[in-house]
Amino acid sequence: MRFLGIGDYCDLAALYLRLIEEGHDVKVAITNPLCRGTLAGMVERVPDWRDALPWIKSAGPDGILLFENVAHGSGALQDALRADGFNVIGGSSFGDRLENDRAFAQNLLAQAGLSIARHWQFADVQAALEFLQKNERRYVLKFNGPEAAVDNYVGRLADGADVRAFLHRLSASKSISASLLLMEYIDGVEMGVGAYFDGEHFLFPACLDWEHKRFFPGDLGELTGEMGTVVTYDRSRRFFEKTLLRIESVLRENHHRGYVNLNTIVNEEGIWPLEFTCRFGYPGFAILTPLQKTQWGELLAAMTGRDLPVFETRAGFCVGIVLTTPPFPYPRSQVNEPVGLPVVIEGELSNKDRSNLHYCELGLEGGALVTSGIYGWAMVVTGTGDSIVLAQARANRLADRILIPNVRYRRDIGTRLIQGDHARVEALGLLDPV
Repeated sequence: MRFLGIGDYCDLAALYLRLIEEGHDVKVAITNPLCRGTLAGMVERVPDWRDALPWIKSAGPDGILLFENVAHGSGALQDALRADGFNVIGGSSFGDRLENDRAFAQNLLAQAGLSIARHWQFADVQAALEFLQKNERRYVLKFNGPEAAVDNYVGRLADGADVRAFLHRLSASKSISASLLLMEYIDGVEMGVGAYFDGEHFLFPACLDWEHKRFFPGDLGELTGEMGTVVTYDRSRRFFEKTLLRIESVLRENHHRGYVNLNTIVNEEGIWPLEFTCRFGYPGFAILTPLQKTQWGELLAAMTGRDLPVFETRAGFCVGIVLTTPPFPYPRSQVNEPVGLPVVIEGELSNKDRSNLHYCELGLEGGALVTSGIYGWAMVVTGTGDSIVLAQARANRLADRILIPNVRYRRDIGTRLIQGDHARVEALGLLDPV
């Protein structure tokens, strides 16, 4: 098969390498100049993805476009390419809106019968501040659009004073122009559910995930894109039917194709949906890879409409750890940090080890593996096991063998689940019976 990857940052680097290992032809277009070193010497590059469209078209049903972005009109472009007869996986204009317009997504979920937290959307910071002066409670602050997500803030004070102070700073600095949403804080366990959508139906099984977005252990520090995740395909049907499956018909009507994830808070009062990811989220796709028996080529072909309602998965859990280098969690466009740092792996790698290494912002320089890219997302290391404890230990053990100057990563991915959060989800009756 032929695959053309299209994106700003080459977020799907590990996926492209897996497809090449499976024997497929892969070309990649990377639009951001600071990311041109990513996958250098590993994957064939094209300066302009449009020039490679005839190469994809000539492959017929075996030619697939893979889109990474939800910004800059990407969804509308994907819709147009599908209308022109191309097989496109990634998202849609509808998926972009679900992800970037939080109030729209919440209203759609309410129409589908889900319970939603009280929320209020505002066009600007000043309007939100005026609301907060009159309505004192604990809030979660979220900004619309893909660029401002790291400025979200989870309030801790019952009267909302910390959220007000945070917004005053933003108002003074004029650093945020996006619309924003205030959501009533709900205490519980944060967990997600995701599945692949083929344009008509979800493929089975769905996955369950527990993300870790803070920079430091103990969930301290900046909100990052992601520091690590625990995933499983086991016992997911019940939760999937209560949540994501309810919007299947809406996705079908809007011609979406690709991965869809819904993040939620669960507690004794119910399931409270938070936000969508309507694309291959990094590092989620990489962390799912070790649990998928069906190869990526076959799975992606299924998402173009070929008949594969159920794909093969492995039992157990996978723990994924993101290995980062400076300037993470800030881009090099804001903080000037060097790339080209050497990546050395201690000892010999077994085939099992290699299957648990997922490169992102890495490339070859003089035949040696080095860091590249804009964010400092070097790679994801995974470990699997029939328990979260075992999967975490294996992931940490492999991560310790990756030697990069100034590398940073969390060793507590999954610890809160081990200490009680997973048992709480179990007690809520949200998992399939054993």
